[in-house]
Amino acid sequence: MPRAGLNRQVLVRTAAEMADEIGFSNLTLAGLARRFDVRLASLYSHLRNSDDLMTSVALYGLDLLADRADEAVAGRAGKDALVAVANVHRDFAYEHPGLFEAARHRLDADAARDSGGARISRITRTILRGYALSAVEQVHAVRLLGSVFAGYPMLELAGGFAHSDPDAQLSWQRALDALDAALRAWPTA
Repeated sequence: MPRAGLNRQVLVRTAAEMADEIGFSNLTLAGLARRFDVRLASLYSHLRNSDDLMTSVALYGLDLLADRADEAVAGRAGKDALVAVANVHRDFAYEHPGLFEAARHRLDADAARDSGGARISRITRTILRGYALSAVEQVHAVRLLGSVFAGYPMLELAGGFAHSDPDAQLSWQRALDALDAALRAWPTA
């Protein structure tokens, strides 16, 4: 019999909090069961297995990130939209390091298609409308922006920029300026 108050939504939300505390890669069903002081078997009525847990946390994180990106881009265009969405990613990485890591968890095609990740891709394409790129070129640009939006915070969180001057914030601003310039001068096929 399921424990009162224990359901999939509660488990995923708690697992997301744990991911931020201990790291997404350290998240386990056993650890989640300990958090609730229940037997591991009690979780299997809500979560199929470890992959179901990891996928659920990844989807939760992607949805949160997409919600923030949606809010940030509203009413903005061009460089303003680019900077706003980029900053959402970086801020999210600092506020939710485990969920930021989870957002890179490999999803199957069905889960990916309906995820916050797909929404983020659409938001990024919306940003690119201000740069007059063709549909084909937008694919390349989305990949470039995604690489910077994910890669810079990953390196920064890992301490990759901590041992040199100037401050990483200035480099971030320069990177966003460079992205804007690259998008404005994007080569055509």
